[in-house]
Amino acid sequence: MRDQLLRTAADFDNFRKRSRRSEDDAQRRGREGMLKDMLPVFDNLERAVQHAETSQEAQGVVAGLKMVLKLFLDTLERAGIKRIATVGQAFDPTKHEAIQQLESKDHPAGMIMAEVQPGYTMGDALVREAKVVVSKGAPASEPQPN
Repeated sequence: MRDQLLRTAADFDNFRKRSRRSEDDAQRRGREGMLKDMLPVFDNLERAVQHAETSQEAQGVVAGLKMVLKLFLDTLERAGIKRIATVGQAFDPTKHEAIQQLESKDHPAGMIMAEVQPGYTMGDALVREAKVVVSKGAPASEPQPN
């Protein structure tokens, strides 16, 4: 009887742990789905800030957009969502998607020159890879005619 009681207690403990993991996974998947839906909105808001900064008449709009953008970034950070570092970093195919390669005298081969679309992680999981422009290195010198 004692062995059966111990086994039952151990089975119940394992069941409780599995249930907790399953619940945590479901919550994480729900947050990921919501985040994927919100990212295009964030991208467009960021583009609006970039374009509005060039117009002198829209400085009030720029200030408001920047506040909204900061609030959104703070919200993502509290949820454990971080932006992937890109420009000036070495290309990493597990976090970055190269959409273009350009020759550059200023950047060594394999370095990210520009970010086209930011990428995000949530904890250790990749939510969306960053779309980047990667350097091919310095252009090959053309042979000199004799």
